[in-house]
Amino acid sequence: MPRLVPFRLAAACSLALILALSLCAAAVAKGPRAELRVVGKGGKVLAERSLAAGTAAVKASPKAGCFGPGTGGSGKRVTVKGANALSLLIRAAQSTAALRPLLITDAFDFGLGLCGIGGQVPPSTGFWYLKVNHENPELGGESVKVKKGDEVLWYLSPDFEATPVELSLRAPDLVAKGRPFGVRVFAYDDKGKRKPAAGVKVSGAAGPTDARGRAMVTLAGPARLIARHGRDIPSNREAVCVGGKCPGR
Repeated sequence: MPRLVPFRLAAACSLALILALSLCAAAVAKGPRAELRVVGKGGKVLAERSLAAGTAAVKASPKAGCFGPGTGGSGKRVTVKGANALSLLIRAAQSTAALRPLLITDAFDFGLGLCGIGGQVPPSTGFWYLKVNHENPELGGESVKVKKGDEVLWYLSPDFEATPVELSLRAPDLVAKGRPFGVRVFAYDDKGKRKPAAGVKVSGAAGPTDARGRAMVTLAGPARLIARHGRDIPSNREAVCVGGKCPGR
């Protein structure tokens, strides 16, 4: 048989690597596409993106001991099967630096425990609060199935006792430069019940929202708007295009 010369061998290896990566990417892309939002300490948005949910693997961390002495992970690689809220987070962390490291423990018989996201660990009085479509499922992340179009929120809540309110912002996709336009903010409670959010500050707004959750905003250029109010969970970031120009990622 003819022998491969070095550059042909390198080319063959490169082609094999590209094919392997392509197959891997295709495998990761399978699954229902959902919206993920992760909000950390002080209301900082760590991630807000759309991605496919599905089986994912992660290393259980010995540093994930936030549930008490002896609750750190084994250090072994664990697989979270199916499209659920935890596997969605793990998949996102694989390509989003702000979400790493994930501190997950396998110390419990009932399932995996989430201690840290992006190095942020809740205080002893807090936890990572989960909502899907604005409602608290009252289950661990790997037990919460994710369907196409679902909105999944992970929020670092500093207090077990105080149930946080989640804000949601609505704004037009395209507006005229320098011309005021209306936005609206809603507040969702733990059960997913919605009501207008008054007194909320929206970026770019002339003043806080009124009793109906409405405010007027004027933009000179494209922007991503967000609504904030005290210790409430900050809203989704709404991309608004101005004069045909849209905000970058």
